[in-house]
Amino acid sequence: METLGIGSRVSHPHYGKGVVVETASEFYMIWFKNANNAKNIAKDYTDLTVIEVAAGAAESNGISLADIEQALDSVLTQRLHEFQLVPMATKWNDGNLIMQPKDASLQAKEIPLDVFFHKIVMIRDRLRLIEQKINSHKVLTDAEKVEMQQYITASYGSLTTFNVLFKETIHQFKGAGKD
Repeated sequence: METLGIGSRVSHPHYGKGVVVETASEFYMIWFKNANNAKNIAKDYTDLTVIEVAAGAAESNGISLADIEQALDSVLTQRLHEFQLVPMATKWNDGNLIMQPKDASLQAKEIPLDVFFHKIVMIRDRLRLIEQKINSHKVLTDAEKVEMQQYITASYGSLTTFNVLFKETIHQFKGAGKD
């Protein structure tokens, strides 16, 4: 059997189709989609069918599954820290938002303020993600990025009413007005 490198596609009679994610002296570590898991398969296993050999397979001493896991862990850890816990002003603790219709025969809607505050913070965080995606987009021109960014800034400005809920001013919404 030919030597496979990372990225080579294979088929196993029991596990189905898979991709080589790591090589060692005696075995291949292969990720099988059907099993949703990586399995060690001996290099001399005769029932393994090669679907496609990755380019540069002979020199694949590069990236291992452990390297991929470490990189993924690093990225996820970084992302988790981007969404920090945002404290609500203590004067609103245990408070409720009551929406009362003008028509007294209709029922009012009451929402705990901490639930409402969490939804506002999620809107803010999603707007920030949209900003990042716009700014890092490879196809948009700078003019298009600026144009789209104006809509995000206007959205922030529309949400400044809710700044009263934030404990710290650094977390508040800021529109296009003064800094």
